[in-house]
Amino acid sequence: MDATRLKSVDVVIVGGGWAGSIMAKEMTEAGRNVVMLERGPDRSTAVDGAYPGSIDELEGNFRYRLFQDLSKNTVTIRNNIHQRALPYRRMAAFLPGEGVGGAGLHWSGVHFRMPPDDLILRSKVIERYGKSFIPEGMNLQDYGVTYDELEPFFDRAEKVFGTSGEPYKINGKVVGQGNVFSPSRSGPFPLPALKDVYSAHLFRKAATEAGFHPYSMPAANASAQYTNPYGAQMGPCNFCGYCSGYACYMYSKASPNVNILPVLRRDPLFELRTHAHVLRVEMDSTKTRATGVTYVDRDGRTWTQPAELVILSAFQFHNVRLMLLSGIGRPYDPVANEGVVGRNFVYQNVTTSMVWLDRGIETEQFVGTGGGGVAFDDFNSENFDHGPLGFVGGSPVWVNQAGVKAIAAAQAGGPPGTPRWGSAWKAGLVDTYRHSLRIDAHGANMAYRDVFLDLDPTWKDAYGLPLLRMTFDWKDNDIRMNRYVVDRIGDVARAMGARRVQLTKREFGVPFDTRKYQTTHLGGGAVMGTAPNTSALNRYLQVWDVPNVFVIGANAFPQGTGYNPTGMVAALAYWAAHHIRQTYLKNPGPLVSL
Repeated sequence: MDATRLKSVDVVIVGGGWAGSIMAKEMTEAGRNVVMLERGPDRSTAVDGAYPGSIDELEGNFRYRLFQDLSKNTVTIRNNIHQRALPYRRMAAFLPGEGVGGAGLHWSGVHFRMPPDDLILRSKVIERYGKSFIPEGMNLQDYGVTYDELEPFFDRAEKVFGTSGEPYKINGKVVGQGNVFSPSRSGPFPLPALKDVYSAHLFRKAATEAGFHPYSMPAANASAQYTNPYGAQMGPCNFCGYCSGYACYMYSKASPNVNILPVLRRDPLFELRTHAHVLRVEMDSTKTRATGVTYVDRDGRTWTQPAELVILSAFQFHNVRLMLLSGIGRPYDPVANEGVVGRNFVYQNVTTSMVWLDRGIETEQFVGTGGGGVAFDDFNSENFDHGPLGFVGGSPVWVNQAGVKAIAAAQAGGPPGTPRWGSAWKAGLVDTYRHSLRIDAHGANMAYRDVFLDLDPTWKDAYGLPLLRMTFDWKDNDIRMNRYVVDRIGDVARAMGARRVQLTKREFGVPFDTRKYQTTHLGGGAVMGTAPNTSALNRYLQVWDVPNVFVIGANAFPQGTGYNPTGMVAALAYWAAHHIRQTYLKNPGPLVSL
């Protein structure tokens, strides 16, 4: 079908989540007219967060009201290149969002800064352990940007998000009881840390007794009333337990829909188009300049939106797929270990262990907040000696009680061995719900030569285009890391005086399983870096050989990290926007010379 050509605009942005909203706000502030294309429906907290319908667990976490429609577009998955990939048709292992706000509407709110060592991980590992310490087949590399360069943009994002937390160092001076492993900050968190729920309180005490260094997790859940730099207002969190998977009816959880879009929607330079499914980025005859994007609307009509600047800011998967569909960047070839688009795909290495306490201790699992909790970083990043342990990477450990709801509790049931029906099942369910807590090992996943993304040769989406294919499995390095860190959870459980412990560890030889939820923290595939032969983007998230295309998202991560990705994605968006405004718009072209 022929596309109708629209009037050209300065900037077209693909994706209406955190990254897209930040970029749209920055571009309109620079005086550019912006069109944002979101393939899902329009969403607002006033509608999607309206109480009490917004806290319907069946609709939220089982019918996935705010999540991607997998019948129209999905990914295919296989564990290795010798298998035929099959489509991911049922929400389970990961839960991508859809609609205005993206995953930023239904996320939990955990808001970390990237550890400085993670940004220079290859250099750090070689410096401490030698190049031979990096396992064969691991594609380890640096980001090309340092923590000191990003610090002002981490600070900016926290102020926009209304992040609650407790600092450890500000301008090099110890000022609080925050994370002793965290880098120095230029200023305090916008809001004080959230209060501990009882399970987090018990974890903090036991972790200290075990010799670790617990701290309050930074959370984009407001601990008090707050007005951000854009004038957007937030209310204090009431610990209702409906964060992840839901729009916050209290306006307490940061989201693009609360913190940025109410201001953007009033800007005459900004236009939002929903139900706009982008098919490809259009290129000129030289294949070195984008001319706009082509999309299909909800009525099946095809449109081409010309633009001087194209910003891809969709979910990690979709940014990579659009680059492949559009011929932007050289596709990755795992056999030759050449090419860049699809390279260094990573997932988050998460396992959850269970601890049962004395029956006189009530953990009140229905109480919770998405980003709140207590963690320790003693085994995260480069905070410990990896040399004798034989693995790269690490993991924070935390109790992040976000609220266990009725259906989920019934599904989980009692301790291992509990019958699935009858009086024993009921007793086990009550015991677990009232007297247990969950402890996460939220580990990093490194990048490997044979873990990658490409276009599937068989399966297509509702528009006749190839689906993205995900080739992924756990590697021995990440399994060893997980098993070591989970053993430290056992140390904490003993300090708690646990009557029963279920330590959940990765097992060697057990492949990645899509049937059980793990995390929606996917990264890589179009990574940033210092060289065009190992990265799709330069240090400013600009495509090396198509300088009027910027790609913003977790796709830019060269390898995994132990932290949740949103804080880094937001900081990178502000970092890229700053350099677009200060340099690119004044003299369009490559920001890094080849």
